[in-house]
Amino acid sequence: MAIENKIVITCAPRIVPILAKELTSLKYTIVEKDRLSITLFGSFNDCMYLNLHLRTANKVLYHLKSFEAKKPEDLYNQMSDIPWERYIRSNGYVCINGFVKNDFIKDTRFANLKAKDAIVDRIQKLKGRRPDSGPDQKQSMVYLHWKGNEASVYLDTSGETISKHGYRKTPFKAPMLESLAAACILESNWDRKSPFINPMCGSGTLAIEAALLAINKAPGLMRSNFGFMHINLYNEFEWKKMVKDAESQVKERPLKIYASDLSSLALKAARANAADAGVEHLIKFELSDFKELNLPEESGVIFMNPEYGLRLGEVKELEKTYSEIGDFFKSKGQGYTGYVFTGNLDLAKKIGLKTNRRIELFNAKLDARLLEYELYAGSKKSGKLPS
Repeated sequence: MAIENKIVITCAPRIVPILAKELTSLKYTIVEKDRLSITLFGSFNDCMYLNLHLRTANKVLYHLKSFEAKKPEDLYNQMSDIPWERYIRSNGYVCINGFVKNDFIKDTRFANLKAKDAIVDRIQKLKGRRPDSGPDQKQSMVYLHWKGNEASVYLDTSGETISKHGYRKTPFKAPMLESLAAACILESNWDRKSPFINPMCGSGTLAIEAALLAINKAPGLMRSNFGFMHINLYNEFEWKKMVKDAESQVKERPLKIYASDLSSLALKAARANAADAGVEHLIKFELSDFKELNLPEESGVIFMNPEYGLRLGEVKELEKTYSEIGDFFKSKGQGYTGYVFTGNLDLAKKIGLKTNRRIELFNAKLDARLLEYELYAGSKKSGKLPS
């Protein structure tokens, strides 16, 4: 029987409720939630499964030990008692990362150094050689959370953050993070069947995440490397079974996903990213100003992520764009639900429509909102986007 430990899944601020729904849909029982993470119990294989399937998470951490540590020497001694030889290969590599807030530590790097010394010294003593160490996050990783006198140590089974889904090799301007785009779509009322309209698509992240959701393609299928692959507990046979099962759950079918942009460079990037994600054939791309679009005569969703403006001059120019978004919703979007994701709440007022919901999120450290507009059916200009 697999050993069950505490598993902590981290995410961006305000994403916890959406991540909780994901975990529940995957049949996991949540035992604790806080501002930036969710805790449950499971095996190392569960960590592999979660890395494969979660769309809105940052990291999957497998708990090893919690203890009291007042000073760096306490940290070293406590970490020296962990059987690292079970987890870290003596001819391997280990990276230490984490959060440290302790009166005796002025620089987190010093705490990470003490943790690293404890790991490699123990392995050296028992195995006769020590693993290499450094900042490379593509091999085995250990996460240290040390606040006050309480410390916890985890295996970081993700390695590089899983908030990036592995397909976006061609960014355009300031693209939305994949996990954030997925969170926005999961929080919307899109049924994954009706039209998904993404004007001003930029590098295509929203349209791509919509396609991945609609065909049930796990985000981890697009990644070839995770932290757990470099841990001694890794079972390659079990991993290949999980991947094969996830691939069997992909349900390819025709979709009504439309991505458009006024910039040919943006569309080129979006097409390339969609191809890397394996969904280019499911998205209809068009070079067009959003104001010129005519939407399918159905109900669906319109998702827009306009620029926010960093300088005063840019903000003034964008006032017209946001006003035109409101006009576009009113004239072309009847029967649809409109969504605007923005980090500029003053500009959002220029849309001039009453919001149905205002979902609080962050874009990096920027306070942001996903604004939902119910666009009631009425007379609408006929016409369709290209098939």
